[in-house]
Amino acid sequence: MTTALTRSPRRKMEKTIHQFYLCEKGIFLVVKGKRPQVSKLVFSTMVISRRMAVNPLRTAVLFSLNQSGASSVLASRASSWWSHVEMGPPDPILGVSEAYKRDTNPKKMNLGVGAYRDDNGKPFVLPSVKTAEQRIIARNMDKEYSPISGTPEFCRHSINLALGEGNEWVENGLNATVQGISGTGSLRIGTNFLAVFFPGVKDIYLPTPTWGNHVPISKHAGLNVKQYRYYDPKTCGFDFHGALQDIAKIPSKSIIMLHACAHNPTGVDPKPEQWAEISKVVKEKELFPFIDMAYQGFASGDPDRDATAVRMFLKDGHKIALAQSFAKNMGLYGERAGAFSLICNSKEEAAAVMSQLKIIIRPMYSNPPITGARIVTEVLGDPEIRKQWLVDVKGMADRIITMRQMLRDGLAKEGSSKNWAHITEQIGMFCFTGMTPQQVERLTKDYSIYLTKDGRISVAGITSHNVEYLAHAIHQVTK
Repeated sequence: MTTALTRSPRRKMEKTIHQFYLCEKGIFLVVKGKRPQVSKLVFSTMVISRRMAVNPLRTAVLFSLNQSGASSVLASRASSWWSHVEMGPPDPILGVSEAYKRDTNPKKMNLGVGAYRDDNGKPFVLPSVKTAEQRIIARNMDKEYSPISGTPEFCRHSINLALGEGNEWVENGLNATVQGISGTGSLRIGTNFLAVFFPGVKDIYLPTPTWGNHVPISKHAGLNVKQYRYYDPKTCGFDFHGALQDIAKIPSKSIIMLHACAHNPTGVDPKPEQWAEISKVVKEKELFPFIDMAYQGFASGDPDRDATAVRMFLKDGHKIALAQSFAKNMGLYGERAGAFSLICNSKEEAAAVMSQLKIIIRPMYSNPPITGARIVTEVLGDPEIRKQWLVDVKGMADRIITMRQMLRDGLAKEGSSKNWAHITEQIGMFCFTGMTPQQVERLTKDYSIYLTKDGRISVAGITSHNVEYLAHAIHQVTK
């Protein structure tokens, strides 16, 4: 006999219920008896997730009677505020690092993380940075809030590094520059501003592939993300013609993201004459260039050379947005020092833009961190330390270039018949090797060499001590 829930007293109900099941349409209560029958209770005070209905669940049930005698049921598993939150996917790069840490092979290599290492595989603090820190400590400086936009000195040194000392845009007050929380934070400030104030189409076109964070940063800010061709997997190089064709098809008054140098993740950069063609098409289509420059100085060892595209676009008449980072070129990974700039038509326009950038920053993080900004200001503002920094950054770039050449030579020595010229033709911290996911899997399984499945390696993880082992392993999985 089926128990009438609306008529049974609470005690009787608690004694007669044997078990219950969750399903898509509600809760079914199984009542004791030789041939148990089921009474269905449908209610509107809670939502049962479909995921909870995969298997019958036995749990404690809370019964309460309202004034009319009706019953309600609350399952404890569904009572949490956050029971609907799904487990997010792991970060692919951090996942590589975790797997590397668990590996006990003494020859293991981590080629996933994009942070510079010296030739012993150790983190490297630049001598110029150490000197700057010592001078800052000696001044016994306070820990007061920085201005919302960062200190004027930091902002001035940052934009001048990008555009060149004595450039006309800074001299005429046409830049609105703010401190950002490294490159990521600077990009977020910029995309937020564009999502609110950009007068054209709120579509941002990213190269394929691009840095993994460009997509979520743009989407979270409210921009529509689209792509244009960039990398050619057949040549492991720049798809110049494909890029020009796609850029020429982008609707006018859209936003285009460009990597100034050391394209992440491919390491493939346009040549100066190709940049000139890209600039021409971007101008003809009335596109707005948002340039991400995270590797100035680190790519070639020459900060001026690495800023070629930025300065070319300005001379061609573009008004650009620019994101900068000092993580790679000063090794300030954990200090989170960066800058965002917009180049405007007048001082008045720059002042208005600056006011709105501050309004965006205020509820985001209120004030930027001071330590990294002080280091950057000291390094770029003191002629002696700046000279040392130029030596430091060239030393890092030269080591990366040397490792590329040694890896290519090692593959030739192994007898590989493949064309590995792209290893030395690419530039910067990362190299797109052209290896398939299956080859990457073998590299990890058989040789304890860890990298992302797309075949990208961080050249900074290669040293003179392990490059031969890496060349041998790559040859074995690609021959």
